Amino acid sequence: MDFWQRYRAIDARDTRFDGQFYTAVRTTGIYCRPSCPARTPKAENVTFYETSAAAHDAGYRACKRCLPEAVPGTPAWNIRSDIAGRAMRLINDGVINRDGVEGLAARLGYSSRQLNRILSHELGAGPLSLARASRAQTARTLLVSTPMKLADVAFAAGFSSVRQFNETVGEVFDMTPTALRGTARHHLSPAASTALTLNLPYREPFDPGIFSFLAVRAIPGIEAGTPVSYARSLSLPHGDARFRVDYDAGAPGRPLVLTIGAVDLRDLPALLSRVRRLFDLDADPVAIDSALAADPRLAAEVASAPGIRMPGALDPQELLIRAMIGQQITVAAARTALTQLSAAGSPSMVAAEGLDRLFPTPAQIAATGGELLRGPRRRIESLVATAQALATGDLELGYGDDLPGLRAKLLPVAGVGPWTVGYVAMRVIGAPDVFLANDAAVRNGVRALSVPGAATQDAGGQGAGANSAAATSDFSEVSPWRSYATMHLWRAAAAAPKTTAKTAHTTKAMT
Repeated sequence: MDFWQRYRAIDARDTRFDGQFYTAVRTTGIYCRPSCPARTPKAENVTFYETSAAAHDAGYRACKRCLPEAVPGTPAWNIRSDIAGRAMRLINDGVINRDGVEGLAARLGYSSRQLNRILSHELGAGPLSLARASRAQTARTLLVSTPMKLADVAFAAGFSSVRQFNETVGEVFDMTPTALRGTARHHLSPAASTALTLNLPYREPFDPGIFSFLAVRAIPGIEAGTPVSYARSLSLPHGDARFRVDYDAGAPGRPLVLTIGAVDLRDLPALLSRVRRLFDLDADPVAIDSALAADPRLAAEVASAPGIRMPGALDPQELLIRAMIGQQITVAAARTALTQLSAAGSPSMVAAEGLDRLFPTPAQIAATGGELLRGPRRRIESLVATAQALATGDLELGYGDDLPGLRAKLLPVAGVGPWTVGYVAMRVIGAPDVFLANDAAVRNGVRALSVPGAATQDAGGQGAGANSAAATSDFSEVSPWRSYATMHLWRAAAAAPKTTAKTAHTTKAMT
């Protein structure tokens, strides 16, 4: 967006752009979200920043009226596969808190000096400032949403000391932590347990179908899901954790509520970031739906399910294992195999509510996976070899990868093909423009959504309507949102009559 497009957005107080850029006003010294209800400033007094960290570094403080730190994150970190986008995904996952700037730079293949120069040029702030802004956002969320002690908030948000926490909150919000907590719109009663409950901000509309997607793939003892809830145990860098997300479409504001049953406070920023990625809460659904609805093959599906989300991954290594097991078999068969494999995992140290196990580590799969799994020997051997490579560090993948990098790492691995790479890219790094053309469920979905007389082709290149030459088989018309088109096609295939989805027995299970 250029200056005037952004200026029109703030003049219209358009909530769709909250979190995508920030408006700083020279005459007041504050920065706001685009939808701030305050009077629109004169254009000559406005500077736009890509990140709140850039506004901080330029000397601005957050608006007390619109609270610009209380917005969904920018979807740009998934759309952008450059160093800036990759770095932001890792910063949000808490890499700087754990490994410092040197650790972040090493993961991206740059020196810390080069990385600082790149991020300062692209985003207006260096990695330390970006991490500081992320800590401030987490701190604000905890202060206004929980009764946690201030010292606990400080360390949970990633600050190294209470003094640093107090100074940052004062500089960013021009308020003390106690005053910032006083801005909460509801009374914070003392917690009856150690659980934390937070509302997760997102951009409307939100399609809750992602809960069903996760529920049918849930591994008993590790996950539990319904059409409006999802619970999970997992291992994080400092210990085991357990959480639950609930959606209430009938409540005011249709909240997504995250309840954290147990977590080491040092892992809280990473958990928040991963849950947001799992539910794709930083997406821009209006932009996505507008592009998809322009294609006659998808228009009706988009209208019936606006705001579809693309599930992320809580653990990149786990997702690769699940994808390899799910290749060329049904979702139900993949779930059975994963349930068998889960016996290799360790008991959860925070077991409760039926979640008593952790997904096995690569080392555990390498040691016992061959005995637990059933099926073609070559496939099992490939899976065990991949787990061994992950366990030793010979194979690494994570949120800081890009699509070319994933292809280079994964395609040489025995048992991994283009479908697996594309699926991992969709779920681990949130790649928005992946189209799994050879997926049987995608082809079934195209047939199910065929519009008589419309310009359509199925994913295999076979015409599914009149004048099919006018539409491409890879859905390039809806680029860069083909991953979301894939989600619609999978849903259409699942809902289609059995006669339409007669090849479903060969569908690659989207585990």
